[in-house]
Amino acid sequence: MSATSHQHRRRRTYAFVATAAALATAGALAAALPATASAGESSQKHGGGDHFSRYQDVQLLSFNDLHGNLEPPAGSSGRVTELQADGTTKTIDAGGVEYLATHLRQAREGNKYSITAAGGDMVGASPLISGLFHDEPTIDALNKLDLDVTSVGNHEFDEGPKELARLQNGGCHPTAGCYTDKEFEGADFPYLAANVLDEKTGKPILKPYWVWKKRDVKVGFIGVTLEDTPGVVSAEGVKGLKFKDEVETINKYAKVLQRQGVKSIVALIHEGGLPASGAYNYNCDSPGAGDGISGPIADIAKNITPSVDALVTGHTHAAYVCTIPDPSGKPRMVTSAASFGRLYTDTTLTYDRFTGDIARTAVKSANHVVTRDVAKAPDMTSLISQWNTLAAPIGNRAIGHISADIPSSGTESPLGDLIADAQLAYGKELDPEADLALMNPGGIRAPLTFAAKGAEGDGVVTYAEGFTVQPFSNTVNLQDLTGAQLVQVLKEQVSGTNAASPKILQISSGLTYTLDLTKSGADRVVTDSIKLNGAAINPTATYRVAMNNFLAGGGDGFPTLGQGTNDLVGTDDLTVLEKFLTANSSATNPITPPKADRITIVS
Repeated sequence: MSATSHQHRRRRTYAFVATAAALATAGALAAALPATASAGESSQKHGGGDHFSRYQDVQLLSFNDLHGNLEPPAGSSGRVTELQADGTTKTIDAGGVEYLATHLRQAREGNKYSITAAGGDMVGASPLISGLFHDEPTIDALNKLDLDVTSVGNHEFDEGPKELARLQNGGCHPTAGCYTDKEFEGADFPYLAANVLDEKTGKPILKPYWVWKKRDVKVGFIGVTLEDTPGVVSAEGVKGLKFKDEVETINKYAKVLQRQGVKSIVALIHEGGLPASGAYNYNCDSPGAGDGISGPIADIAKNITPSVDALVTGHTHAAYVCTIPDPSGKPRMVTSAASFGRLYTDTTLTYDRFTGDIARTAVKSANHVVTRDVAKAPDMTSLISQWNTLAAPIGNRAIGHISADIPSSGTESPLGDLIADAQLAYGKELDPEADLALMNPGGIRAPLTFAAKGAEGDGVVTYAEGFTVQPFSNTVNLQDLTGAQLVQVLKEQVSGTNAASPKILQISSGLTYTLDLTKSGADRVVTDSIKLNGAAINPTATYRVAMNNFLAGGGDGFPTLGQGTNDLVGTDDLTVLEKFLTANSSATNPITPPKADRITIVS
């Protein structure tokens, strides 16, 4: 496939009333340009034509894992942690596309060579304002943000490859139809899916790479999602697709780009790492290059060909700006801008016109907070208002009442307990013999907050808020597991593919056990401590377990759940949550947050 130039049909000039002091964490590669070099564009005329200096700074603005968060996210999902000079930390409210647009537009001012790229999961698991409309509002917003290119992420496959193709190419939804009097036009920017192949043709389902061009400057982009996408997406969403190794794919297309004369290359990778600190401005390179980050991206970065000059990553929702040595031992910038539009990364790539490559010693990068103390972008305010008007009749309906915030964070979260209890209650409606419920933590996308978001009043849970918590439309199913299988499931939380990054299932009332974090692997789940309603689990007994269809298919690294029998498919999980909240709360008797004390944690 030949590279194509995707010149934007617009690059507008904007004026804003307010500017914000930059809140940044800077990572820079050690050496500077040669003293004789100038990194700016020269407009001097000599001999009848424009002449340019050898070095040209190219601005790369990037973000990842937006997940359709057009409005400022609620609770901890709408804050970032900032490390202070004295070693303390403070939190800053962040996010919302009205503010992201302003920050990006201000960042571009004065930068003639500016590219905006993203690292996947722009859509999927979205709040109601976007999810209700199959994420058309988010694509519209990204078009207005002047996004140039993005990789696919795993959530781009939530509704399958045909829906992803529609988001790229446009057209009204096949069953929901058109939401406005205009047909959906699709994305102005290319989605890149170099490592996602059609099983029948063996070819990428979307473009594998794309080349940005301005005058004589060319920068190539290769986009991949994590190879394990089938393990974190429902089987229906990835049917007929094959996901290839990230490193092999990027190295393959780096050679293709080089053969086409493109030597400056950036990889957009929807896979990430875990920094040593939760603060966005933590010095990831202290005490040494890459020391502050672990996880899959560390190994990926060490094996991607040195011809790739920088890596924009995502998936883990973490914030980092690190240098990790490439296979030749040369430091290379690796960045991630957390999630939900709370941060953006500003990276300077210094392009060498003599070689056509990036002068890696001059690369510098910083994460900046999308603060909410700047002017809102009027076009984004208008877009949000338009879609909220369409969503309001559905979203504003009250479905329950709470007495305080119900957080979704922590090894065991109060909201995780509540959702598991709701699924067990529904399971008992389907079959009075239902014993317990299990809920995957990644399926809980936001907390329930006590403060009103609109006119509904404090403590009122609206359908829109419930949708933001559980946006996947998974069904709640029942299946039989033996006691031995149930114990194995709990051990799979901390072993197998979950050994390095445990996925602790949220559990319904009555199920208790001890998680000993001083141990390693499967031993972290103390077998003798596992009890149901105070009684030890009987290995040969049969237990009726409620869970969503994603878990029932063995998703999230729980293969034993895929071996359950006697399946019974129920209604969608949001309806189940709504039924539980409506039945168990009222304005005068709201639900109090569960204590999150079912798992005893030893650390």
